[in-house]
Amino acid sequence: MTEARTRARASQHTADDTQRLGIAAALVLAVATALGLHALVSAPALREAAEAELARTIANEDRDVCGQFGVRPGTNAFVACSRELANVRRKQSDRDQAAAAGVL
Repeated sequence: MTEARTRARASQHTADDTQRLGIAAALVLAVATALGLHALVSAPALREAAEAELARTIANEDRDVCGQFGVRPGTNAFVACSRELANVRRKQSDRDQAAAAGVL
C-alpha cells in the first residue's frame, strides 16, 4: 500500500512539474514576443533619432572645419565648403567599403 501511495505522489509531482514548465515556457514566449513587437514598433523612431544625431554631428563638423578656414555659416562659401566636406566623407566611405570587401 505504501508503494501505491509513493507512485501516486510521484505521478502527482510529475504532473505539477509539467504544468509549471508549461507555464514557464508560456511566460518566456510571451516576454520574447513582447520584446520582438517592441523592437518592431520602436525601430523607425530609433532610426530617425540616429539619423537626426548624425545630421547634427555632420553640421557641427562642417561648422568647425569650415570655421577654421574663416568661412562662416550662412554664406555661399560655407555651402561650398560643406559640399566639399560631404565629398571627402563619401570618398572615405567608398574606401572603407572597398577595404572591407577586400578590394584594397
